[in-house]
Amino acid sequence: MQRLFSTFPDGWPGTGLVFLRTVAAILPVQQGIAGLLTAPLEALVIVQLVTAGAAALLLVGLWTPVAGVLMGVAELCLAFSHSTDPWMHILLATLGAALAMLGTGAWSMDARLFGRKRIQIPQR
Repeated sequence: MQRLFSTFPDGWPGTGLVFLRTVAAILPVQQGIAGLLTAPLEALVIVQLVTAGAAALLLVGLWTPVAGVLMGVAELCLAFSHSTDPWMHILLATLGAALAMLGTGAWSMDARLFGRKRIQIPQR
């Protein structure tokens, strides 16, 4: 994962990525839960659940490149299905793709698991 990103930005850029991840994840998670509670398991609900799972991964910042691409593809599938508002799905697909390209930032699970490590060499 470290090879995909040169840095995990902190400060204002890292805070902006946290906000972006949160905004991109709220609506798909809400739609996935609502689809699970209100409808039988149809193909459209399964795509919504895949989108909600990818959005949950984006929310915590785990496997961000994979989750962003998965969310983008699933949201485009929802946009081209017989949806009432395709523009919302296109917006969420764009946010997922942007997060896949930008990375997670310093406040994420990816940064904790795959970020740069500091090695302390003991004095002799």
